[in-house]
Amino acid sequence: MAVSIILFIIIFFVVVISHEFGHFLIAKKNGIHVVEFFIGMGPTLFSFQKGDTKYSLKLLPIGGACMFEGEDGLEKEKGEMSEGAFPNAPVWTRIATIFAGPLFNFLTAYVMAVIIVSVCGVVTPEIRVVNEGSRAEEAGLQVGDVLTEINGKRIHLGEEVTLHSLLNTKGEDFTITYERDGQKNTVVITPAYEEETQRYYMGIIAGGYLKCNVPQTFQYAWYTMKYYVEATFKSLQMLVTGQLSRNDISGPVGMVKMVDDVYDQAKTDGFMQVLVNMINIALFLSVNLGIMNLLPIPALDGGRLVFLLIEAIRGKPVPPEREGLVHLAGMMALMVLMVLVFVNDIAKFL
Repeated sequence: MAVSIILFIIIFFVVVISHEFGHFLIAKKNGIHVVEFFIGMGPTLFSFQKGDTKYSLKLLPIGGACMFEGEDGLEKEKGEMSEGAFPNAPVWTRIATIFAGPLFNFLTAYVMAVIIVSVCGVVTPEIRVVNEGSRAEEAGLQVGDVLTEINGKRIHLGEEVTLHSLLNTKGEDFTITYERDGQKNTVVITPAYEEETQRYYMGIIAGGYLKCNVPQTFQYAWYTMKYYVEATFKSLQMLVTGQLSRNDISGPVGMVKMVDDVYDQAKTDGFMQVLVNMINIALFLSVNLGIMNLLPIPALDGGRLVFLLIEAIRGKPVPPEREGLVHLAGMMALMVLMVLVFVNDIAKFL
């Protein structure tokens, strides 16, 4: 477990630093004063000053921040801000600065996807197994068929076939388009319900393999990152609609457990397998952090972007004391949620 904790902390650092560095870089490029750049939350373990910015490492691996001068806008009312304060920058510069955090998460995820695809290749949606007596066999699907669309949506990876199957919680029909001997065909499959796993299945396993050349590496890296983005959005949708429960949500403890499980499975295959799997987890978490921060939730980047877009449209900012109260309420709600997730993780895994 000690190794897994260290691996999680490394992944956490990479994901959070990439996010905060996005804010930091655009802010510095536009002359915005960054007061403090810190990783983690809670008490400060150590810090140092370079130029007009303080850099800190904090105790709890649950976040980080890039703090700008006058970010809450209250100093402006008191006339205490310098020329480089955040509210003094043009509104579209501030929007770019806030948006850069999630953007850098997606850029980091794409770089990680390039590494994974170049080393491992990709699983393609070519059918490798058709279960005897399954709905897929009844519909005429055969080993070697390559699935190209599911329900009118283009697919490129074997994992996408699995995702569509997992997300079909009501047994709805699948409209499958596939290629066989250069010809496209379309069938409709009604999946069968399996009591043991409480899931609906078509009865196929997609498991082709492609070792990518250089152009394909960049192409399939995009498909891989896109797959994680879609999976995250679908998971959020299922959470909101009640199709996922609180036990499907994990915080830092749950993520350490996930890292530990993957490490235990991969370590027997050597260092490279462990490294690739850890990069894959980092890719997943980087996409999740980028998406979560774009949600219009107060105190997160998405919530701040909402207020900045309102300012851009109406030509003047929302009064800072009102915006501050909204973000404070959002932060308190997020802290309560984090505590609940932490307690839930403890109950599940310890």
